[in-house]
Amino acid sequence: MRGLNNEKRYALLDSLRGLLLLEMIVYHFFWDLVYLFEQDLPWFHSSLCYWWQQSICWRFIFLSGFCWPLGKRAVRRAVRRAVQVFGGSVLVMVITHIFVPDQAVTFGVLFFLGSGMLLLELLDRRLCRLAPVWGITASGMLFFLTRNINDGYLGFEDWDFFKIPEQLYLNKFTTYVGFTEAGFFSSDYFSLMPWFFLYLAGYYCLRFCETLGGLPQIFDYGSGFLSFFGRRSLLVYLLHQPLLYLLLTLILGSKVLL
Repeated sequence: MRGLNNEKRYALLDSLRGLLLLEMIVYHFFWDLVYLFEQDLPWFHSSLCYWWQQSICWRFIFLSGFCWPLGKRAVRRAVRRAVQVFGGSVLVMVITHIFVPDQAVTFGVLFFLGSGMLLLELLDRRLCRLAPVWGITASGMLFFLTRNINDGYLGFEDWDFFKIPEQLYLNKFTTYVGFTEAGFFSSDYFSLMPWFFLYLAGYYCLRFCETLGGLPQIFDYGSGFLSFFGRRSLLVYLLHQPLLYLLLTLILGSKVLL
């Protein structure tokens, strides 16, 4: 182990991020085929495909929280990065509401990640007082308990433990927090709860590595190909859907639902 260096990039982390981005692109390729180009792919609605999609989300959010302390070199830089991510989320929201209103994005993953960055900037000094082991445990438990909060329950996936009062599910702000208002739809929806707890679990895992003396040397090694995408994650995210749509239009013709 060696101490963390906020002035360098760790190739393994860039490679992991790049791998997840490529997985996301493949998943969205099939998503576009089904929902925008009306192709019949029964396997895409299977539980196996659902868990594949969930694993991409979970790993990406956990990794983003893990990397947050490494990217925090100054408050101004951290805020600027969050603003860039927010800007990307607004761009996605506007474009999807105009061109694919039936599959529009509101409070998508970019909006969540920008929120997570700013929240950690505000809470970092307090959060780091908690021992990382307890932070990982608490964050994991809270994510488990609030996984079904959008559907009105405390619980995890098929297990509903407690019904939350409907009075909390009021408007767009409560929807942003996790208490989803009636009639709300977004093809990409990541509310603060439960996802911020998963983001925190990643944050505390990095803090745990700090207590051990830093990251092992293996984090210096990665794939140049995957790292290329990982270092440009925001740009890749913003461009991949328009490029996929263009590719599928050339292959299948324009059958998008407008």
